[in-house]
Amino acid sequence: QVQLVESGGGLVQPGGSLRLSCAASGSISVINVMGWYRQAPGKERELVASVSSSDNTKYVDSVKGRSTISRDNAKNTVDLQMNSLKPEDTAVYFCYSSIIAHGSNWFTDYWGQGTQVTVSS
Repeated sequence: QVQLVESGGGLVQPGGSLRLSCAASGSISVINVMGWYRQAPGKERELVASVSSSDNTKYVDSVKGRSTISRDNAKNTVDLQMNSLKPEDTAVYFCYSSIIAHGSNWFTDYWGQGTQVTVSS
């Protein structure tokens, strides 16, 4: 079994910062992409940022310049540093990864349980 466990959400004032962390564990053979999605009430889930196994990064336009995604391949972790947070960043943030588990021959998408980020004064 493979698990993704997130940490680091919470309540922050506008202009503040948060760092989200996600650790993948279990029967892992290969990890490809790792990233973060978010879903605000009444909205569709959207990709916030992702990083490939070769460290190529992608960001949604709304967080470019304010957020940095990074991964540690030795620890199977991915972090999202978010700065200059805005109320519109309020959402549940989900860690995501494309992983080949031991005994499998194909990539499967795994998700964390989600962590709430609320930006409010």
